Amino acid sequence: MRIFYFLIFAFCLNIQAKTITGTVTDAENQPVPGVNVIIKGTSNGVTTDFDGKYSIEAKEGDVLAFSFVGFKTKEKKVGKETEINVVLEPDSSNLEEVVVTGYSAGIRIRGVSSIRTPITANESYKEIEENNFKLVKASPLCTFSIDVDKAGYSNIRRMINNGIEIPKDAVKIEEMINYFDYDYEQPGGDHPFSIQTEYAQTPWNPDTKLVKIGIQGKEVPMENVPASNLVFLLDVSGSMHAPNKLPLLKSAFKLLTQQLREQDKVSIVVYAGAAGVVLEPTSGDQKIKIEEAIGKLSAGGSTAGGQGIELAYKIASENFIEGGNNRVILATDGDFNVGLQSDNAMKDLIEKKRESGVFLTALGFGMGNYKDSKLESLAQAGNGNHAYIDSMQEARRILGTEFGGTLYTIAKDVKIQVEFNPENVEAYRLIGYENRLLNDEDFNNDEKDAGELGSGHNVTAVYEIIPPGVKSKFLKNIDDYKYIKQVPKTKNSDELLTIKFRYKEPDGKKSKLIEEVVYTASEKELSEDFNFISALALFGMNLRDSEYSNGKDSSMVIDLAESGRGEDEEGYRAEFIRLVKSYSNMDHLTEK
Repeated sequence: MRIFYFLIFAFCLNIQAKTITGTVTDAENQPVPGVNVIIKGTSNGVTTDFDGKYSIEAKEGDVLAFSFVGFKTKEKKVGKETEINVVLEPDSSNLEEVVVTGYSAGIRIRGVSSIRTPITANESYKEIEENNFKLVKASPLCTFSIDVDKAGYSNIRRMINNGIEIPKDAVKIEEMINYFDYDYEQPGGDHPFSIQTEYAQTPWNPDTKLVKIGIQGKEVPMENVPASNLVFLLDVSGSMHAPNKLPLLKSAFKLLTQQLREQDKVSIVVYAGAAGVVLEPTSGDQKIKIEEAIGKLSAGGSTAGGQGIELAYKIASENFIEGGNNRVILATDGDFNVGLQSDNAMKDLIEKKRESGVFLTALGFGMGNYKDSKLESLAQAGNGNHAYIDSMQEARRILGTEFGGTLYTIAKDVKIQVEFNPENVEAYRLIGYENRLLNDEDFNNDEKDAGELGSGHNVTAVYEIIPPGVKSKFLKNIDDYKYIKQVPKTKNSDELLTIKFRYKEPDGKKSKLIEEVVYTASEKELSEDFNFISALALFGMNLRDSEYSNGKDSSMVIDLAESGRGEDEEGYRAEFIRLVKSYSNMDHLTEK
């Protein structure tokens, strides 16, 4: 009888709980991603997706609190309805007294006192020394490696969404620009990518011009991607205990598992105080088995990252597929504290391992002790890419929508060298890519490592140039050379610059060369994409307090982004506009 009453009681409790769904928008009826939706008085919460939608289990009588930095918190009591839509109102008056509460895949972060909570003290970022203008007569060549990493943008988004102070070295403008997709043409020739250029007036400086160089990687359908030999290298140390670390990691890798095919193989290596194998090579069609192995993982212990890398590469090499996609996928907060720890030591280890033909993808998780500098170094050294996953929405993008580009390389060691024509360019500066610069002689050196391009990925680089005769405050002149004559007028006087590209096929040893010329007559108004790219570049400069922003603030960023918003089917550009507005509101309050 007791069992019967218990079942009746459980049934009554269960019947009270229901799924509440809805959409959160702003006063302009635009969806607001990243809004914290919590059941008041509990730690149960979710966050809205890129479309402003949410879904949460709640009971009649529960109160849902909708909060986000820069907006007034709104509360809604759950009644008999199952859909609750909310419109948030801007709030710029009380932010200094607000308790900043952020959710990322279920984690709660609370900080009081100021608009920006400086909880990045234990995070590490590689130092960035901003590129300055260079005189063409002294340095006519600019050489750099491409960068398809997207970690910089999603990491900054996480900081803005949680009211965290943004370290200048966390701002990698090229990664902000390359986070977004642009309307570039698919390649049609023998090479795996196409090249597009634009030349226009700089929005933030009437004395300079902008040159955009866009590369579009060939989209390879998944059915044509070679069989994959993947090793999941997962950090299960004590530092991964937080909900936005291992729990989010497990959900992300279950999502990745759904993309696998029968011909693919997956192994799982974990590391904490030591490294071990939790799943031997398993066919991609054994999804339940793979997901069960992931689901059993728990966090604890120290972090022997070096051992884990050694073991992961060993397994990848033992199961190497000739002509296949062989890759280690490292997922961690980067906090190695046993064995090899320094960035250089870990980089040296990975550089040795890449000779095996195994590529590396480094996925960052978490906050507070996130080691961006280490993961960036590992990805660069390991012929791979680096992404930061701050939510399941980002996991769906990196490991779902862009699965092929993230995990399948179509060209490696991709380098760009630009030669400027001194007749038409007095000085230039590359916006971003500070940590990707190469020596000019590295361009023709096939032994020199460079960036990789994935299926369907695009890469964008932007130069700001000063035309001859312009008296710019940024122009640091030098005396004329005594032994080198001034460049005479030539038959190439209508050329602005020449772009050279070198790349290797994924298993190639010798690079291939492509050249493209940009002419002075090609100058046009900023296109839709170029407007948006300019907005990202200017916002990045503002975050870095760069003198090159020329005093132009977030209002110009928003105007440029609105002009370049386009169709924006997935809402990423709208989300950027919202981030800028949120940051601008916090910035003004901090100044007060």
